[in-house]
Amino acid sequence: MAGPILITGAGSGFGKEVALRLAAAGHRVIAGVEIIAQVSVVRAEARERGVELRVEKLDVTDPGDRENAWTWDVEVLLNNAGVSEGGATADIPEERLRRQFEVNVFGPVLLTQGIARRMAARRSGRIVFMSSVAGLTVDPFTGAYAASKHAVEAFADALDQEMAEFGVTVATINPGPFLTGFNDTMFETWKEWRDDPAGRLHDYAALSFPHEQYDPEPVYERTVRVLLGEDRRYRHLLPVEMEGQAREQVEAQWSREVNDGRRPALVRKAYDIAPGTPVRE
Repeated sequence: MAGPILITGAGSGFGKEVALRLAAAGHRVIAGVEIIAQVSVVRAEARERGVELRVEKLDVTDPGDRENAWTWDVEVLLNNAGVSEGGATADIPEERLRRQFEVNVFGPVLLTQGIARRMAARRSGRIVFMSSVAGLTVDPFTGAYAASKHAVEAFADALDQEMAEFGVTVATINPGPFLTGFNDTMFETWKEWRDDPAGRLHDYAALSFPHEQYDPEPVYERTVRVLLGEDRRYRHLLPVEMEGQAREQVEAQWSREVNDGRRPALVRKAYDIAPGTPVRE
């Protein structure tokens, strides 16, 4: 592999673990982190694990950070940086909705533009988007996040077709509900809203992520394989046992009718389930 593997959003979660695993296997990795304080933290973790890992500040919404990253001659890019804004579509404040798209869509796409052009000139490269099952299906209270991931899916699909003749491949990874803390904190973002709570349609203090959650190991393992080119599929929905369910949900949209005025099952579950509920083996 000529150039390094760049992973955005590597200050925590999937990105950090994948970066450390690739570095442990001897690959050249640049771990891009959002804020400067994360640089020393991730470097320290790399030292503790005995791996050599380059850590750089890379806020995908910062034009200066993006331009700096374009000079790194990246061979493989994992667009992993992302945030999740929970809340009913009618309640989410404007600035929070815009932030959702700045981080999950505009920042990664603009970063990708400069890197993709260098890959095209070199006639080689791989671009991977950390999407979500929410890029294919939608749950209540996740409309903003799902909309951003649907947008990512559209850009990734178009990019795959546009880059083919230049020797560049594109793939998506679509995690379902994994227990990393990401899904649960999505249902706490309302605490930062600057609005009038009396005008909200739902009681967010009583809501939680409406799914049992899986151990994240399959995402780490599959992401490494995709980045190294060992898995040639375009889309990777994880865990694999959810693929059939997701296909059924997408297909059901063609015969779906308008709601009947009753609270849907997933809305009820969001009020009833405890945060961080694991999948029972």
